[in-house]
Amino acid sequence: MHSELDSYDRRILALLQEDASLSSAQIAEQVGLSQSPCWRRIQRMKEEGIIRGQVTLLDRKKIGLNTQIFAEIKLNAHGRSNFTEFTEAIRGFPEVLECYVLMGAVDFLLRIVAADIEAYERFFFEKLSLVPGIQEVNSIVALSEIKSTTSLPVMG
Repeated sequence: MHSELDSYDRRILALLQEDASLSSAQIAEQVGLSQSPCWRRIQRMKEEGIIRGQVTLLDRKKIGLNTQIFAEIKLNAHGRSNFTEFTEAIRGFPEVLECYVLMGAVDFLLRIVAADIEAYERFFFEKLSLVPGIQEVNSIVALSEIKSTTSLPVMG
């Protein structure tokens, strides 16, 4: 069970989403708490799973992943009955950053990164198209990125 988040908790979360390397002393100073209560709040939110982890965000283009593709996946009837097999296969592909189950004309939406279109083509033919149960894949190449954030709107 999660406790209610008060304004201190929300400000702490907003700061951590922007820079997880901040110390509890730095956060405490910015939110108007002393260090110990601030640290306890952070620990409580970690224990409750509100804070799931701390990561380093990379610039995909600076490490050579210049192409971003959204793939709409439709499963055949047999594929739908093997949902677990499909999801395990997708979880095993490091190129797939996100996978969502959808309602509507398609069953899944994947966000995939690759060095270029040729690299995506190799991924498609050597990995994705070999997953059992896939009836159709519609690949959409993103031309540019207007907004991308990992920060949730915790304030307000």
